[in-house]
Amino acid sequence: MSDIEFPDDLIQLESAAWEAHQRGVLTAGEAADVQAAITAHAEATGLDRYTVEMALKKLVRHPATEATEA
Repeated sequence: MSDIEFPDDLIQLESAAWEAHQRGVLTAGEAADVQAAITAHAEATGLDRYTVEMALKKLVRHPATEATEA
């Protein structure tokens, strides 16, 4: 999907939020933290926030797919 490089802490944050979501325990605060981190990364890299968010979600939620596209 993309060649965006994500810092490990952003990947870990999204991974933890995804796991919490799957367990049904994701809080609004945790979700807001992820969104803030995504927005900050998008701004720092000059990329569209939506593009960054979708690439990060794909990386975390579908790692096998991402690996086969590389």
